[in-house]
Amino acid sequence: MTNEPLWNWDGQGWPNATHSRFIRAAGFDWHIQRHGHGPRVLLLHGTGAATHSWRDVFPQLAMAHDVLALDLPGHGFTGTPAQSRMGINGMAQDIAALLAAEHFSPDVIIGHSAGAAIAARMALDGMAPRRIIALNGALLPLTGFAGQVFSPIARFLVGLPFVPWMVAWRAADRATVAKLLRDTGSQLDQAGVEFYARLFRRPGHVAGTLAMMARWDLHGFVRDLPRLGTPLTLVAALGDRTIAPGTARRVRQMLPGAQVLEWPGLGHLAHEEQPVLLNALLAPICEPA
Repeated sequence: MTNEPLWNWDGQGWPNATHSRFIRAAGFDWHIQRHGHGPRVLLLHGTGAATHSWRDVFPQLAMAHDVLALDLPGHGFTGTPAQSRMGINGMAQDIAALLAAEHFSPDVIIGHSAGAAIAARMALDGMAPRRIIALNGALLPLTGFAGQVFSPIARFLVGLPFVPWMVAWRAADRATVAKLLRDTGSQLDQAGVEFYARLFRRPGHVAGTLAMMARWDLHGFVRDLPRLGTPLTLVAALGDRTIAPGTARRVRQMLPGAQVLEWPGLGHLAHEEQPVLLNALLAPICEPA
């Protein structure tokens, strides 16, 4: 079993592959997809995903926008930096370096789950998009028991070299991956499940996901969040079993100017379940001022 996802093999039939290329920045190689003309929109996926998460969103937005999607560090076909760079601060800085190398200054950043927190961190660090759109944004630390054990368990697992191989072995059973995705509250089609399964069969992708989880500490970020000056739209799917829909309302208490949109009948991967609906609702936000 190969460790890292291989573009020449795993990239066969990859969504929007005609717009894929590789660029070096921050000391490692990135897989990006860029297409379209107009206002610049950056797409940041969540933990454990890759550009395939935007497979239907990307081409629709590209009809009227210059869209850039990327695989986060350690995810998909992007290389893995030092472990110390896999937290929110390091990722935000490294993505900023990538955007500088690509000469891409986003007008709008659309971030899903942890990608939304990275987007906000980038804005807090000086990037100036006109708006951030958080899709089921993981913008607050986990509370209760989950908050106490999430990062410690991930740090423990990332130190066990056999764990990514064990997860990859389990992912050979497509039904296991399908159940994992259903547990987020979303129902994906067979192709959607297969792209996740394809990645999780590679220990390198699993290791990158665990490294991100192990380094994911939002306490400093939350202290800074109230000074976010970028307009923020919070999309909360009411069927999300990963990020509680009430998280968006809690963030709005910290940022009274934030807009909250609640979507019934969709789960954590809402943009994969109903890309047409979401594009129709998000497109006006992305239009030039």
